[in-house]
Parts: sequence; structure tokens; C-alpha cells
Amino acid sequence: MDLGPGHIELAGVYKTFDGFVNAVDGVNIKIPNGSYCCLLGPSGCGKTTILRMIAGHEDPTGGEILIGGENVVGLPPVARRTAMMFQSYALFPHLTVRDNIAFALRVRGMSKAERYRVADAMIEKVRLQEFAERLPAQLSGGQQQRVALARAAITEPRVLLLDEPLSALDEHLRIQMRQELRHMQRELGITFVHVTHTQLEAIALADLVVVMEKGKIRQAGPAREVYASPKDRYVAEFLGGQNVLSGRVETVNGRHALMAPPVGPGIQVPLTPGVRVDAGDSIAVAVRRDDIELVRPGTAAATDGTASVASRVTAIEYQGYFVKVMLDAGSREDFIVYVSERKFFSDPFDVGDVVLATWPVDHARILA
Repeated sequence: MDLGPGHIELAGVYKTFDGFVNAVDGVNIKIPNGSYCCLLGPSGCGKTTILRMIAGHEDPTGGEILIGGENVVGLPPVARRTAMMFQSYALFPHLTVRDNIAFALRVRGMSKAERYRVADAMIEKVRLQEFAERLPAQLSGGQQQRVALARAAITEPRVLLLDEPLSALDEHLRIQMRQELRHMQRELGITFVHVTHTQLEAIALADLVVVMEKGKIRQAGPAREVYASPKDRYVAEFLGGQNVLSGRVETVNGRHALMAPPVGPGIQVPLTPGVRVDAGDSIAVAVRRDDIELVRPGTAAATDGTASVASRVTAIEYQGYFVKVMLDAGSREDFIVYVSERKFFSDPFDVGDVVLATWPVDHARILA
């Protein structure tokens, strides 16, 4: 099988520091050639350590790292044909945009005329032609990032590694630069591995989202699959967009189970393929926040295909195109509903209002 030059495989990779807790604990993952992969998780989950091990800046304590089918453990970064773009950009302040981008070619001994020819072609790709003679201090944050990206890409790596590349930018520029990164990845056609702790950033960019916790992979897959079908409670709560309700199974019949929450009547939930559920089990159920409808008591009744919980509004936040309504559902979990702006303001709720939160039964999911 032709894996392609930028195909990455981590097989049983682990990393310990000072002999203590594993920073990376038995990771197995395949990143297809030419894909955009985001490693997502909180600080200290091991995602940057994985990035540095792929780059060659750290060696794994055990396991194999393969790029293009070749085990690269022990090889220096230049032999791996990887390039890394750092959060700080690390541009040379005394060099122009052109010379910053051409610097790696200069180190390799390429003639000035040839390296400028190659650099100018890369400058055109990142649309910085009019800034070629400027110094980094004369550029905006977004322009500096494009220079850093071009400098990393000019060596024609088979893998480009990005460590929190958007964290220093304001919200508007982050959205703009997400588009730039995706455009550049498609233009270059190489594998990007991008570390972030920002859920929306990963979902917006990645072909493959890898959610991590405490050195382990909790779930990996296409962005929509991970967001819409989280496998466990950690993934559902970390990615956001889901409410998680806990309870004990009262009965199971064919396609559904009846879950008794800590407060209120039982809730019908569909059985999830591959997750065994028996009467008496404690389970957690995820429901997307945008699948829930709020109705006033007495104006509608739950039907056979609908589940519901009685709640009280505790807070309301206007988010522009939707309104975030926070509820006290009588349990320890937060319960949040995303209501479209037009629908909310056609009959707005107030803090303290009693409401019925309803959703189609088959839109819930039992978590592993």
C-alpha cells in the first residue's frame, strides 16, 4: 500500500519525564497523507509532546513514529523532512520578509538569485508581494503569521507542524487566519498537524480531530463525527454543544431504555450500537443543545417520540445569531439550550421562568 510521503503513524508511542507519569501514554493513530489533523485537548494533555516527537525535537520513551512508512525515531528534523511553525512566529527582526522566508535556503547554501526566485514564488502564494521588503515590526499579526508559514513551507516538508499558531491573535483575525491556513494546506498539498486547545478551531479546520486527555486519545475521527457523535462523557463535555444527563436505567425494551434522572420523571433514550445497557445500570446521555426546544408548561405535551425535562431559566446570554439559555434541570450537570435569535425574541423567556425542555427521543445518545 502506498502510504504517501506525509502519512504519519504513531504505534504504541509513550513518553515519560523523570520516570514519572506518562506525558503520552500508549498512543496509536494514523494521519493520512495530505490531511489536516488537529490535536485537541486541555493544557498538559500531551498534544504538544506528540507534535515535538513527530518533529524530532523529543524522542519517545517507547513506540514507533513512522512518516511515509519509515520509522523516523532517532532521526534529526531535517532528515524527517518536517517543519515546525511556532506560536511566537520567531521571525528575525532585522531581516525583510523576503530574507526571513529565504533564510532556510540560505543556510543550505543556495545562491542568492536562486533562493530569492523560490522565496518570491512562495511570497506570491501567501499574498505578501507588496510587503516583501518590509521588516516584521512593520507587519500586522496576520501578516507575520503568513511569513512564518511561508518560511516553514519553503523547504518543501512532507509534514508541517503547527503549535497553537492562532492563540496570539484576536477573534476576528483568528477566523480570518483559519481560512488562510486551510487555503495554504490545500495549496501545498502536504500533511498539517495542528495543536490547539480551542474546540471551534479544530472543528473548523480539521479533516481529522484527535481529542486527548492525560496523555491518551479519547476519540479520533472526522470533525462532524466527533462533534455530533461523541463516544464518552469527556469528549461530549470538552467539545461543547452537548448536554450530558446522568441517571439509572429502569427498563430496557428493544430499541430504547427508560432512564430515571436524579430529579423528575423517567426519560426515554435510544440504545446506542455497541454500548451494552441493562436495567439498574448508571448511564450518561448526550443531547445536542441545538436539538432542544423550550416550551412553556401547559402549551405543549411530550409525545411518544419526544423526551423532556422540567427546568427553570437561570441565565440568558445573547450570542448574535442565537441565544444561549441556561437551565437548572435539577441535577449537577449544566443544561444549556441554543435557541435561534428570531425564535427566542418572538416569545422571550426571563430568568426564573419555568420551562419544559424537549427534544426528539432519537436525537439523544448513550455515552460509553
